[in-house]
Amino acid sequence: MGEGATHRFKPDQTVVRRDVHGSGRVRSEQALRVIADTGEALVTACAPGAQARWPALYAQARAQGDRSVRTDGFDAMATGVWELAGAVWQETDLLLWKPPTSWFSVNAFFVPDGDGRRLRNWYVDFEHPTRRTEAGFDTFDLTVDLVVAPDLTRWEWKDEDEYAHVRRLGIVSDTEHRAVDAARDEVLAMLTERSGILAQAEQWAAWRWDPAWPSRACPGRSPRRDANGAGALRSPPPGSRDRVSTRETSAAGRKGLSP
Repeated sequence: MGEGATHRFKPDQTVVRRDVHGSGRVRSEQALRVIADTGEALVTACAPGAQARWPALYAQARAQGDRSVRTDGFDAMATGVWELAGAVWQETDLLLWKPPTSWFSVNAFFVPDGDGRRLRNWYVDFEHPTRRTEAGFDTFDLTVDLVVAPDLTRWEWKDEDEYAHVRRLGIVSDTEHRAVDAARDEVLAMLTERSGILAQAEQWAAWRWDPAWPSRACPGRSPRRDANGAGALRSPPPGSRDRVSTRETSAAGRKGLSP
């Protein structure tokens, strides 16, 4: 299904966000609940218990605290051969905006705060524009990210070293690199001008996941967690993307933000 199609997803529908490598192989998948689907963005969310699959080497790197294993994962991606690890999301609530033609998505992470939840940070993933499918949407994470304070006054670039590495490996092409550079400028303008999706940042910061909503599962799979917590996607520090699995199954405009 092309992005130009008139089909829209309905609120409360389950969709699957997939990272799809240039070879056509799925790099990751994550079950999400549709919050809204408009011409501006597809807005989705998930909470603890949602099902996902991530590269096994990435899961191993997080479980062992060994960042070098992440590099091994990128090397494997360059060959087009990798294994995926199944898991369930833990600890944070995620709210995700995916503008259809933009080379980025905007994410908000909410954490426990007394009897409720609070916005921990915003997070911008630089990635391919949306390609809709019958089950959800495909994109491809281009590694570099931007971590933003809850009040949008401070931000910090993340994983620039890994971005340089995937550039050397040819995973990110020159054309994609130029698109990322343009997207960086676009996001920084959104931050300084409080424009685009961030024009409604205060409203969305007050959003909360409804505990009555059921956990989301990828079609054809059932969410599960073993007694020892294996398969959990645990929340890393604020400077990290909330994607962790513990079970393997096969410049100008830059401001500091302390993690």
